Amino acid sequence: MRALSIEGLWEVTPRQHPDSRGRFMEWYRFDHLAEAVGHPLELQQANLAVSSLGVVRGIHYADVPPGQAKFVTCPSGAVLDVIVDLREGSPTFGKWEAVRLDSNMHKAVYISEGLGHGYCALTDSATVAYLCSAVYAPERERAVHPMDTDLAIEWPALGEPRLSERDSTAPTVKQLAEDGLLPDYDACRRFTAGLDAKSAASGGDAV
Repeated sequence: MRALSIEGLWEVTPRQHPDSRGRFMEWYRFDHLAEAVGHPLELQQANLAVSSLGVVRGIHYADVPPGQAKFVTCPSGAVLDVIVDLREGSPTFGKWEAVRLDSNMHKAVYISEGLGHGYCALTDSATVAYLCSAVYAPERERAVHPMDTDLAIEWPALGEPRLSERDSTAPTVKQLAEDGLLPDYDACRRFTAGLDAKSAASGGDAV
């Protein structure tokens, strides 16, 4: 696992074992993730989304606590995965990172609570799978408009982006800040520190 420039964000590149039959890899390892992050992913829900070329999903996040950490990969096709620091008070607030996830390298990203997440399908029928630390709770779910000019995300030039109604009418980061709906950096750090302490108290096996 490799830590990226935004605190709480990691890139994972699995080791592949090809042979005459095909390929084998461990695309998710509980212990490796916990060692890097400080605590394991408490798996509560697994999602699968299939998108057509040019579809943009996100930017989504959940209120913290409890937030929703995600382990995201693309088993079929390719996407540009975008993660945005939406934690007010963070040294990298408003910054974004992009990682190509595809069925060749089989990279994944781990996204901590309080970070925004979205992606654009680079191929037709691109499949994204993600493991989540909390179940979907509509009352805690938030969205930022993916074309927010203040974020200035460099989405692929694939024509007019295809958005859901929810995403196309989502507020900007500035509007969410004015409404007090952005995650607080210190609150996010306290929450993850609590998860670290719980894991350490149980010898690293807490789930």
